[in-house]
Amino acid sequence: MIFGLCLAILPALADAQDKTDDTLAKIKWTKGPTTASLKDIAELQVPAGYILANPTDTRKLLAAMGNPTTGAEMGLMMPTNEGWFVVFEFDRSGYVKDDDKDKLDPDAMLKAIQRGNEQGNIERKKMGVPPMTIIGWEQPPKYNPETHNLEWAIRGESEGKPVVNYNTRLLGRKGVMEVSLVVDPEKLTATMPAYQAVLQDYSFKTGEKYAEYRPGDKVAKYGLAALVTGGAAVVAVKSGLLGVLLVFLKKLWVLVVAGVAAVVNFFKRLINGGGRRKPNAE
Repeated sequence: MIFGLCLAILPALADAQDKTDDTLAKIKWTKGPTTASLKDIAELQVPAGYILANPTDTRKLLAAMGNPTTGAEMGLMMPTNEGWFVVFEFDRSGYVKDDDKDKLDPDAMLKAIQRGNEQGNIERKKMGVPPMTIIGWEQPPKYNPETHNLEWAIRGESEGKPVVNYNTRLLGRKGVMEVSLVVDPEKLTATMPAYQAVLQDYSFKTGEKYAEYRPGDKVAKYGLAALVTGGAAVVAVKSGLLGVLLVFLKKLWVLVVAGVAAVVNFFKRLINGGGRRKPNAE
């Protein structure tokens, strides 16, 4: 389950390069153009010039980069000639009601996130990760009642380096597809058109769409505001699922710009033939 930035890159990435090299070289990429399934939940168009890793390989990739995995991973997609990638995970929390769509308070939500970040910094210290300061909204929460998509972006800073946490939540009948964009903050604006095109080519499968909700379906214990503030993790703790919160805190806001650049360049080097071995592709 991810409510913040999904990729935690270890500072020791360079020391683990051989292990990551081996992992990447064994990935069986699906090459576009093609239509790919994200298990039984959704379909995604993989454009020409893009590659997609399946759920199992996505977990291998994230683990090789030192990132906690949850078993909810659905895929990792990236263009082969650009410095960014996207991770898809599905949270089977149930149908999230959007009754609070007209009551979203960006100021209140930002304060809640900043309070949560204080706890996150305690966890970062335990992990040996530098603390994070949240500066404010890069993009305030925005909900589209027609597509049932919720997006927001937060700008932070760690050791003097800017960090942008860009989040998209795609609401479905049985849960939420959590989409995390990993990109250098300086390239966010230029990347957005291509990223939005990826989302436009995403669709829930028949029976999984938000509009197909039926009385009796499982309903999530939180609404839109909690998706933004991480309040769902608090619900998990109250339910006794402490592990969920710990994973959430470990993943929250630990990606630094240097880590993004290192990993993306690493992907590009291997994919384009600059590594020891080229990754497999369908």
